[in-house]
Amino acid sequence: MTDKSAILTPSCSEVDSDSLLAPAHLGDLSRYLPVELVDAVLEEHHAVERRRRLLPSRVGVYFVLALSLFPSLGYLRVWNKLTVGLSWLNRCGPSEKALRYLRRRLGAAPLKALFQVVSGPLAQPTTAGVRYRRWRTVAFDGCSAIKVPDHERNRAWLGKVQARLGWAGYPLLRLMTLCETGTRGLIGAAFGPTSEYETGYARRLLPLLDSSMLLLADRGFDADDFLADAAATGAQFVIRVTARRRPAVLAVLPDGSYLTRLGGVRTRVIDATVTMTVAGGQTICEHYRIATTLLDHQRDPAAGLVRLYHERWEVESAYYALRHTLQDGLVLRSQDRPGLEQEMWAQLTVYQLLRMAMVDAVETRPGLDPDRASFTIALETAREHVVLARTTAASSGSDLLVGAIGRAVLDGLLPPRRPRSSARVVKAGRTRYPTRPAEPRPRQSQPITGLTVSLRAAPVTPPRPPGRGRGDQRKAAEGLRPVGAGNRNRTFHLMAAEPDRSWRPREVAIALGIHNAASFATQMNQWAAEGLLKKIAYGTYTLADAWKQAELTEAPDA
Repeated sequence: MTDKSAILTPSCSEVDSDSLLAPAHLGDLSRYLPVELVDAVLEEHHAVERRRRLLPSRVGVYFVLALSLFPSLGYLRVWNKLTVGLSWLNRCGPSEKALRYLRRRLGAAPLKALFQVVSGPLAQPTTAGVRYRRWRTVAFDGCSAIKVPDHERNRAWLGKVQARLGWAGYPLLRLMTLCETGTRGLIGAAFGPTSEYETGYARRLLPLLDSSMLLLADRGFDADDFLADAAATGAQFVIRVTARRRPAVLAVLPDGSYLTRLGGVRTRVIDATVTMTVAGGQTICEHYRIATTLLDHQRDPAAGLVRLYHERWEVESAYYALRHTLQDGLVLRSQDRPGLEQEMWAQLTVYQLLRMAMVDAVETRPGLDPDRASFTIALETAREHVVLARTTAASSGSDLLVGAIGRAVLDGLLPPRRPRSSARVVKAGRTRYPTRPAEPRPRQSQPITGLTVSLRAAPVTPPRPPGRGRGDQRKAAEGLRPVGAGNRNRTFHLMAAEPDRSWRPREVAIALGIHNAASFATQMNQWAAEGLLKKIAYGTYTLADAWKQAELTEAPDA
């Protein structure tokens, strides 16, 4: 039986090397990913073929990138997209098995290196909407909705997520990115199993921060250690913290914000109530507590920082473009870890190339906000020019920088951003009988007709000492043990036995035989707010430094 792994007609053996490299293109996107860069990366990672092949490694890189442009098509259909404009390849083509072996031969390292080359801030300092004062605004966030094939090799790496009504249908991949909010370009990315916390992936990206950046993040990144590590990079931050935390008030500023220390970092805490009125007449109020290293209340007004925090949502738009527009909401192709890593790095690279083309086009018109550039138009134009199998060079002037994708984006600019609001709900829920309270925001997106930010006054009384409430004082006077003191001491004894270990409330509750784990989790969160425990991640605690060496005189309960 003949081997059909790389079957080409006999006439293909007479094709010269230049013709074999003809499919190495991405249409108009090739201007941002030249073959010289691809060859250099392949040589650096020792992925260049050692003998003349009908499918060179350079072609393999562009083929893998093209798979991300056409996620709904199979290998042969994507190959046809690359070669439809090349007449000699209409007579002979590789088999699907040959293209699969080409992917395996390349591996994930060259695609990861390509992303690291093209990733980074995209906008110039003068581009509209990308800076706050002298800092470039960036944001951390994670996405845990990337589905991969339900194969045993994928499950061995990622596992499966247990939902309320059973196991999830597909294993899920967690993606963490550091995003430039003004352009939604990616500065860095990391991904892996959902079992690792978001802050674990974010720590890998902290070296990408520098003193020219202002970091925006939500409540999942308010752990003391993470705040200290982020401040150590030299970057400023505006991060929302949970309202249950009660930091000590060191000084009250005239605008109602106050100075404190979180994770050893001198920070400013802003308590604000945002009142929003939508077109339907509905009024929604929400409390925000924001911690920032911008301490000057005159140069950085509290209301302005609360409004600035809203820019964090730009990273959600980036995930929407990556997950639903580029990937079309489909499951990834690969059935093992090397294939998934290669596919993800290729997808992130293609996304970044599209953002580069969009930003270059927008910057040719001074004062134009990158928000008005349509990712869908850029993507569809890129797909069309891949089929044309050539790059479109412009003649002169600003068109030389714009290219075909940029011209299409400028011809179809979106209208200026409208303030809107809608409920954050799962559109395809697992049950028709939700147990969570109703979402106050409107189900359908509605324009915002009024938005006010009112600042709350700083607390005038310090937090009460642990175990010294009115009820506890009465019981102490009567010789009774305060409520919760037994669980607290037992917890401290347990955690002091392994002082370097991080604990989740459920683990402590099981070890101590506590049945109501949900109520105990609230207790541990309260102890962290009082400084007895240190919160290192969402729902994860360790013993505070001051208590690790302390001797607990009260014996634990039996």
